[in-house]
Amino acid sequence: MERSIPKKKSGLGQTLETTRRARRKGIVALQKLSPLELTDHSKGAAGKSLDVLKIVANSRGALALSDLAITTQIPKTTLHRICGQLCELGFLLQDREGPAFSVGPELRKLAFETLNNGVLRGLRHHVLSGLSQQVSETCNLTTLDGIEVLYIDRVEARWPLRLTLEIGSRVPIHCTASGKLFLAMIPEKLSSQILSRITLEKLTEKTCVSKRALSEELNRIRRCGYSIDSEEFVSGLVALAVPIKNADGSIRAALSIHAPTSRMSLDRIMEWHQPLKSAAKALTELL
Repeated sequence: MERSIPKKKSGLGQTLETTRRARRKGIVALQKLSPLELTDHSKGAAGKSLDVLKIVANSRGALALSDLAITTQIPKTTLHRICGQLCELGFLLQDREGPAFSVGPELRKLAFETLNNGVLRGLRHHVLSGLSQQVSETCNLTTLDGIEVLYIDRVEARWPLRLTLEIGSRVPIHCTASGKLFLAMIPEKLSSQILSRITLEKLTEKTCVSKRALSEELNRIRRCGYSIDSEEFVSGLVALAVPIKNADGSIRAALSIHAPTSRMSLDRIMEWHQPLKSAAKALTELL
């Protein structure tokens, strides 16, 4: 009796079977960029490099080389060379623990310059201006940049007494309203990595320098969906921050207001929580 030999799958069938096997092993491809959307063997090195950057930029943490290979369908040897070149150029960072890659400083710089260019920047600034006029205090738009918080736009209050920070300024992550918001809402593994690399420097009498206490504060932020700074960064300054989220619910940026305690108490600033959330929702489509 002759046994039939199954035909070897090729093309689309092979791609689907490879992805199924990978998922059975616990490897989940990115939802936004599937292998079939990216695979195009006619692409040159530039196209493949852009595919890698898009996938890493859309991930919530460092991606292993094996995951990238499955998602891009680029051979591992070619992919390793591409990632190495992107690391040398500063567009990717390689994880110390193994062949995993995350967003590098040059890619963050490119994203920052893109955000601050063109019509969308004007529309974002208009939303910030409207919020600042409504609350009569300084409003800030920030993003996470490595282990710091980066200011990408802001509208200052018209009062003589105010904290002045230029666009492009960086502030600590552990004692600012936006910084704690990022620590609470980014993936837990990434948050833990950041906390392991920073020193909880005491900037004021109210700065939290206990990792256990900070962890409890981050849990509170996760539950309530907003973050406060009660004179932890600058004495005499309070702040409130809310997230601006991606379609999948992950945090993309933070919107905050801050004011001196001589004009606004912590209880008073909390009254602006709803207007802040409304402005954050309006900004979602402008990032």
